[in-house]
Amino acid sequence: MPAYKELYEQLRTSILTGQLAAGAQLPPSRTLATEAGTSRNTVLAAFEQLRAEGYITGRQGSGTFVAQILPEQLLSAEKPSRRSRRGGSTAKLSARGERLAMVRRVPIPSVLGHEPRGTSFLIGLPALDAFPFDTWAKLYAERFRRSAPQLMRYDDVAGYRPLREAIASSIGTARGIRCTADQVVVTTGSQQALEFCARILLDPGDAAWLEDPGYLGARAALVSAGARIVPVPVDRDGLDVAAGIALEPHARLAAVTPSHQFPLGHTMTLDRRLALIAWAKRHDSWILEDDYDAEFRYRGRPQAALMAIDPHHRVVYAGTFSKVLFPGLRLGYLITPPDLVDGFLAAHLSTDMHAHLIDQAVVADFIERGHLVRHLRRMRVLHQERQHELLRQADRLAGTLDLSPSDGGLHLVGRLAEGRDDRAVAKRALRHGVHVWPLSTHYLGPRQETALLMGYAGTTAEDMRQGFAVLERVLR
Repeated sequence: MPAYKELYEQLRTSILTGQLAAGAQLPPSRTLATEAGTSRNTVLAAFEQLRAEGYITGRQGSGTFVAQILPEQLLSAEKPSRRSRRGGSTAKLSARGERLAMVRRVPIPSVLGHEPRGTSFLIGLPALDAFPFDTWAKLYAERFRRSAPQLMRYDDVAGYRPLREAIASSIGTARGIRCTADQVVVTTGSQQALEFCARILLDPGDAAWLEDPGYLGARAALVSAGARIVPVPVDRDGLDVAAGIALEPHARLAAVTPSHQFPLGHTMTLDRRLALIAWAKRHDSWILEDDYDAEFRYRGRPQAALMAIDPHHRVVYAGTFSKVLFPGLRLGYLITPPDLVDGFLAAHLSTDMHAHLIDQAVVADFIERGHLVRHLRRMRVLHQERQHELLRQADRLAGTLDLSPSDGGLHLVGRLAEGRDDRAVAKRALRHGVHVWPLSTHYLGPRQETALLMGYAGTTAEDMRQGFAVLERVLR
């Protein structure tokens, strides 16, 4: 067909399918001609045809725009179906892609397709309202003045060296892990760290233990690697190692959250930790230790990390700054046995080279100047106060929604009366602007407990009051 007709058809299709929305401005004819590799007369002829049929309008001195109302006889043109966008006959996913698409998403509002509004008990959020914004801004400004050109270049794929040194130093004090900066790999958040571990340590079809109930992000990483997930039950002592051995003794990897099990909040006992390490040694398997919020413990001293008591170098440790600083930072890290470092660096090179250098440099300054230690000290006090407030206000729902205190973490588990559907409760509460998360979504096996996960660290007392008023109406 003539060149102008081809361009006309492309623009018409874009308008009818909604790719060019009503009122959208089209590029100037000269610009479009250059981008399309055609003459301006061709573009003008296509525009003239679209204008004559009522698809576009021109405004003197303003430009050319998609018409607000399209010709009635053409309104039957269909938009792409939801099925075709998600993998219908025109966009078929791989078998692994289909499995990954079916994994439930982490409870982040934007991932779930909505934004938080009003009162919210979002889990995984620290007290962002108490973050030292002024200190952070000063460190950023100082970094830009002092070393911006150097931080705009490529850098070590393992991460900014001063940050890795700061992590290696602080992790020894806080978690008892003895390591060097060369064992630290900085990632863009803990999810990338989990992905790296699954990709480097597993082949498709390998068995991997996963806590049941467990972290959805770890489940997604294992599915992405093509692993065969073995759900292992969790009790008050943490992962039931004996049950895991009975189910699949030769699993290649065990993904665990021993310091503060997610989502139940239990701490793995020393006996279970030693049994897990012995199993990994005996079967030449790996342990992925996700230590996501070990910094927030309110009673007693935390147990040493699994990696700190593993003499066989079978543990890979994953940490994150999302909870100790803020989630939008998107910085996490891995501490690996020396023999695995090259493999993790190769995984990093195959994705995004390294995390943002300016952010890494500011976090390094924040740690080295003592701001992180002071910030964590304040946050522990504030988070514990907010946990007490959540428990106090929850008394009004005793017998319907029962919460128990926790020695650490950022959320509590509110158990519902027998017969309640936690997913239905969460869905209805969300309609009223209250974000609670159903525990049942974290189970893989048949044993499921219905409860609500309720974040308290990032929720003020007034928001809690309003939230419980809504939950009381929903549950009633």
